[in-house]
Amino acid sequence: MIQYIDGKQVRNMFVSGANNLKNHKDLVDKLNVFPVPDGDTGTNMSLTISCAIKELNKVEKDDIGQLGKALSKGSLMGARGNSGVILSQIIRGIAQSIDGKEILTSMDIAKALKNGSDIAYKAVIKPVEGTILTVVRESGEYAIKAAKKEKDLLKFLEMVIDEANKSLERTPELLKNLKEAGVVDSGGKGLVLIYEGM
Repeated sequence: MIQYIDGKQVRNMFVSGANNLKNHKDLVDKLNVFPVPDGDTGTNMSLTISCAIKELNKVEKDDIGQLGKALSKGSLMGARGNSGVILSQIIRGIAQSIDGKEILTSMDIAKALKNGSDIAYKAVIKPVEGTILTVVRESGEYAIKAAKKEKDLLKFLEMVIDEANKSLERTPELLKNLKEAGVVDSGGKGLVLIYEGM
């Protein structure tokens, strides 16, 4: 049972999340129909998180706060497209929430995801449901409930990923463009791939 993670594991989680998205970015691109069907959501999100990882790699110490700041700075500077900008805001919210921590428990991670959602919503002038925003919000809200029950981080993360996937599956019910195209939201899928990689 893993009850907490340290800076080294936080670093590895983000690198794995970025790699998983990169490996599946073509799939995410193919899902891209909203707001513009230009087939670049996966590419944009992957480029954004790659910039975050480049910045992360400059941090020598496995200090959670410093790692978070680097991820936030890199993703903000490298944000591409709508999905990349929203992803950078999610990462910014996560980074704010984990700053000053030496270890992270399931509740710390849950609060970080919830804060990532809150910051992303504030950054978008007209939030649209059925997008990456819905997936981050619903999985973040669920994470808080799950963390109260589950202290084992692996089980907790599996529960959150399961909920994120369910939220993603519901996106066509919330957004007509997705339903008409018969796809789930591309940005939401990108986010789920990052979670799964983690």
